[in-house]
Amino acid sequence: MVDAVFQQDGFDVRLDWGEHGVTALAPACAVLVIVDVLSFSTATTIAVGNGARVLPLRWRDERAAQQADAAGAVLAGTNGWTLRPASLVELPAGTLLGLPSPNGATLCAHASTFPDTTVLVGCLRNASAVAALAVALAGSRPVGVIAAGERWGIDIRHEHGDGTALRPCVEDMLGAGAIVEALPGSRSPEAELAAAAFAASRGRLAGLLHGCASGQELRASGHRADVDLAAMHDVSAATPKLTDGVLG
Repeated sequence: MVDAVFQQDGFDVRLDWGEHGVTALAPACAVLVIVDVLSFSTATTIAVGNGARVLPLRWRDERAAQQADAAGAVLAGTNGWTLRPASLVELPAGTLLGLPSPNGATLCAHASTFPDTTVLVGCLRNASAVAALAVALAGSRPVGVIAAGERWGIDIRHEHGDGTALRPCVEDMLGAGAIVEALPGSRSPEAELAAAAFAASRGRLAGLLHGCASGQELRASGHRADVDLAAMHDVSAATPKLTDGVLG
């Protein structure tokens, strides 16, 4: 059992980070929105917006290949499709894409273990659309927003890897804040501060995402276009919803 103070009891809109945040908020929230801006949420939003579906996979080893094969999914890393959003801009409708991600996919899997909680995936691109769906699904119950964060020194060949420590990150704070801003009702202080960070940064999202640690890491590896796509606000009506383990 999680103490009510960590559930942010009494607020309509709540926000926390990572797997422990899911554990804290899921029991009381009708909907959890998973936010992993660089890059799982952005990639998934682009894929679903194209009419594809996404099978979230926690690992990038033989387990991912086995899960994708069992589900009839095309595993990312083949046909040029990867976790990088820019690789999915022309993903064909009807594709079921197995998408490994140690952050966003892991949180989707964990959140799915709470049977009374609906799991959505959000980012800057679909902030208002995913907030509207969350409100429709939640009714009178709270909505939780989960900022994925990054991992310090993670080794994705192993379940927990070398890096179990969560690194709060700029991109997920801003993505979560954009969704919170679009949600009605009372906000926990955690949610309120994320919304304030987004509101203060609305006019310079691209610069902040390119300048933050995660953005610099992607740019250094030649993926500037992924950061550009992730920094766009409210350009998509796609609302990825987890149903029977698949986002569509």
